Amino acid sequence: MKFRQVHLDFHTSPAIENIGEEFDKVQFQKALKTGCINSITCFAKCHHGWSYYDTKVSKRHPNLKFDLLRAQFDAAKEIDIDVPIYLSAGVDNVASYDHPEWREVGPEGQYIGWTKEITKPGFHSICFNSPYLDYLCKQIKEVVKLFPQANGIFLDIVSQGQCCCRWCLEVMAANGIDASIEADRKKCSDIALERYYRETTAVCRSLREDMPVFHNSGHISRGNRDILKYFSHLELESLPTGGWGYDHFPLSAKYCHKLPYDYLGMTGKFHTTWGEFGGYKHPNALKYECASMLAYGAKCSIGDQFQPNGKMDETTYKLIGQAYQEVKAKEPWCEDVENVADIGLLSVAATNSIEQGALYDNVIDTGAARILLEGHFLFDVLDTEMDFSKYKLLILPDEVKVDVKLKAKLEEYLIGGGKLFLTGTSGLDKNTGGFLFDVGATWHGQSEYQPDYTLPHKDIRPSFVDSPLVMYLPSQRIKANSGQSLGQIYDPYFNRTYKHFCSHQHAPHKPKPSGFDCGVRNGSIMYLANPVFSIYCGYGAVACKEYVANSLNSLLGEPTLKVDLPSTARVSLMKQKKHNRYILHLLFTNTINRGGTAQLSNGKTGSIEVIEEILPLYGIQVSVVVSGKIKSVICVPDKSELEFCQVDDHVEFVLPKLQCHQMIELKLV
Repeated sequence: MKFRQVHLDFHTSPAIENIGEEFDKVQFQKALKTGCINSITCFAKCHHGWSYYDTKVSKRHPNLKFDLLRAQFDAAKEIDIDVPIYLSAGVDNVASYDHPEWREVGPEGQYIGWTKEITKPGFHSICFNSPYLDYLCKQIKEVVKLFPQANGIFLDIVSQGQCCCRWCLEVMAANGIDASIEADRKKCSDIALERYYRETTAVCRSLREDMPVFHNSGHISRGNRDILKYFSHLELESLPTGGWGYDHFPLSAKYCHKLPYDYLGMTGKFHTTWGEFGGYKHPNALKYECASMLAYGAKCSIGDQFQPNGKMDETTYKLIGQAYQEVKAKEPWCEDVENVADIGLLSVAATNSIEQGALYDNVIDTGAARILLEGHFLFDVLDTEMDFSKYKLLILPDEVKVDVKLKAKLEEYLIGGGKLFLTGTSGLDKNTGGFLFDVGATWHGQSEYQPDYTLPHKDIRPSFVDSPLVMYLPSQRIKANSGQSLGQIYDPYFNRTYKHFCSHQHAPHKPKPSGFDCGVRNGSIMYLANPVFSIYCGYGAVACKEYVANSLNSLLGEPTLKVDLPSTARVSLMKQKKHNRYILHLLFTNTINRGGTAQLSNGKTGSIEVIEEILPLYGIQVSVVVSGKIKSVICVPDKSELEFCQVDDHVEFVLPKLQCHQMIELKLV
C-alpha cells in the first residue's frame, strides 16, 4: 500500500440528472496532483446499488451516459496513481427494490439494518444467506475481469444482523438452530458472514491470486482472527468528527500493529462524517490526523465525496494537499517500523468476545487506552494469541475473563519475570470465591455500595487529594493478607433511595474506613479493587487517572520514555531496524468540543471534537532508554541536530519547539 490515499465516495441518487457530465481527465488529474495523492479508491457500485461502469450484471446509474469508472481508472493510472475499486456489499437499494425478499428481516417480522421503516430515507441491508450473495459475486467477478490491474477490491458494509428471512430460517433448520433463541440467531449470522468472506474473497482473486482485498465493517474487531485470512491489509476507519473521537484511532492502531498486516488509517475531509457535501475541517485538523497515523505506524487515507457532476472539488484537494505534502516528506522514517512498548494492554473486547459497533469502542478498553495515552506510557493492545513475553507489564482491565488457557499463559509470563496489573473483576474466579493469581488478598464479594470511596497510600495518591476519593462504580471487597495494602475503602452512609438520600447526588463517606482495602500488591502483581478504567472512560476524573497512573508507575519501575508534555500530547517510539535507528514521535494539538444542538442526517446529535489552532510548546525535556550507542539525535525531516547526553542506555535531550508533530531520529552507531 501507498502512504497517501483518498477514498472517493460516490453514493449517488437516481433522482440527480447528468451524472458525471463534467468529468474532465485533466481536471481530475490536476486535483490528484494538488492533493499529493498516490492512490485513490474509485466506485464500481454504491450503496444505492447503481454501478458506474459498463456492466452486464447489475444496473448502471440511469443518468450516467458513459463508463465513469474506466475514465477515472485510466486517468489515474496515466499519472502513476494506484486505483483500488470499491463495491458496496452489505447494502444495495437497487437489489432490494427488485428483490425485497433479499432484505434482512428480524425475528418479529420487520426489516432490520440501516433503514427499518418504509417511509424513512436510507440504505437497505441485504442478507448474505439469500441469493443476493451470488449476485454480488457476479458483480465482483465482472469488475476484476474488466479491471485486472486494479490495486485492490474494497468491499463495504460487511455485517449480518439476526436475520430470519426464508433463507436464514432454512440455514437454521439445516444446522439444528432455533430461530427463537438469540444466541442461535447469532450463530446463523456467523454462518452467513463466513460464507460471505469465503465466496467474495475467492471471486476477488479468481483472476489474480495477488489481488488485494479488504472487507470493511467500520472496525477491526480485536480477537476475531478467524476472518483475517480473507484480508490482504487493514484499513482503520476512524473519523474523529464523525463520532469516533480522537482517541479511537490510537487504540485501533496499537492492536493492528501487532497483526501481520500492512494497515492504513482512514479519516475524512468532512467537518462531520461521510455523505457531507460542502463540509471542510480545518487544514490543521487533517495535518494532525495524518501525523497521528504516521506516529502509530499506519499509512494514510482521507475520505472525500465525489460530486455528481463528475468534477473534483478544488477546495478539498488543496486541503488534502497541505496534509499530504507533509506526509510525503516524512515517509522514509515511517516505513517498516516496530512499536516499542513497555506495557501490553490485554483487550477486554478480545478476551470477552464483546461485539463492537462501527463507531464506538468498548468503554473499558477506551478508558484504559486514554489513561495510557495521557500518561505517555508506551504500550501495545493485545489479544490472547499474541506474545506477552516482550512486555515489562500486562494490564488486565476491569472485566477480563481468564479461562484455563489464558491463566496458564499468564502464569508462564509471571515465571519469566513479567508483572500483572489487575482491576475490578479481572483475575477473579467467582465460582470458587477467590483470585486466580496470588495477589496477596482474600475476596469478600462485590460492594453493596455505589459509589464508594478510596483513600490510597500517599505514594500512589493523586497529587492534589488527601481525602477519600469518590469512585463512581462499586469496588470488590478485598482484605490484604500476604500482600501489601494500597489503601482503604470508605463506605457511604447509604445508597441513594427514596427511603434515604443526601443532597443532590450520593451520600458522603463515613468517618472511618470500611475495613476493606482499595488495592493490594504482592511482588509482581498489583490489584485495584475498583473498575478504574470504566470509571475514567465514563467520568473523566483527573484524580482517578492520577491514582491509576501512579499505581502503574510504581509497579512498572523505570519506563523506556519520559517526556514533560501535557496530557493532551501523544507519544510513540518506533524502531526502524533496516536503518538502525529509533524514531520518536511527539504530537500535540488542542481539541475542543463545539456544536451540540443540531441533529445530523444520520440521527446523531451532540458536540463535535474540532481542531483549529495548533499552538507550540517549547523546551520539551526527553529521556529515552535505548539498546546501543547513539551517534546522533536529529529532528526529521528538516534534519536539524539536537545536542544530547548518553549515560549507559539513557539518552537525554531537549526539543526546543513542538508544533503539531515532530519526529526525532535517534541514530545508532
